[in-house]
Amino acid sequence: MLTSTQTPGGLNWLDLGTPDVDAAVAFYGAVFGWEFASAGPGAGGYGFLRKDGRTVAAVGPLTEEGASSAWTVYFRSVDADATARAVEQAGGTVRFPPVEVFTAGRMAGFTDPTGAEFAVWEPRDTDGLELFNEPGSVSWIELYTTDGPAAKAFYRSVLAWETRDMPMGGGVAYTIAGPAGGGERTMHGGMLQLGQEQLDAGSGSEWHPYVEVEDCDGTVARAVGAGATVIIPVMDAPGVGRIAMLLDPFGAPFAVITSAPR
Repeated sequence: MLTSTQTPGGLNWLDLGTPDVDAAVAFYGAVFGWEFASAGPGAGGYGFLRKDGRTVAAVGPLTEEGASSAWTVYFRSVDADATARAVEQAGGTVRFPPVEVFTAGRMAGFTDPTGAEFAVWEPRDTDGLELFNEPGSVSWIELYTTDGPAAKAFYRSVLAWETRDMPMGGGVAYTIAGPAGGGERTMHGGMLQLGQEQLDAGSGSEWHPYVEVEDCDGTVARAVGAGATVIIPVMDAPGVGRIAMLLDPFGAPFAVITSAPR
């Protein structure tokens, strides 16, 4: 589970790019009880998703040409320009260079060498997410990747992450990752190599969030009723909790989890 959004290299922000902001807000409001608050008349339709008055994520219209609906994970950077240089040196691509977002901070968008998109946030007035780990907020992120070793090397180089492989049987390992120096205490996400069957079916590298919920089964049923598609049915993950993965009505992948007691 997440421990902080203030650790350099750690998850700091989360937003959804969608072709229909109003419909997306209605969907996630029905599923998680999120409410929308506009970022203002100059924000181009971008706004905050809040739970009990605290920001859990954000949403806005798709702005990049050819982009499809997806969640973007942002990692905290103390220097977005230096991060952009590190991305290029490590074999990644700068989708858009660091830009000022009013007085809130600076952001930049990248693609890792395996094709997964992500971003960084260099905070100023807006520090990061205000609610996480609690029901109705993000508690984990995950990368499905076409090349596990390349992804691990890239994020260790660019964001100074520590990683640890956890064997799952059958020669498959799940990699947990987080900012260096914190050990398992600051691990914020996992990486999983896509299997050959998934690759043959056309699956590509992508990051997606896990939202903590009190009732995984009930949440999935509510999401399906609101237009979601189930891609991994509700299942028990020993020692982790009860999980499922879905696509929202516009095709953005996300997962839900009822964490096991700790």
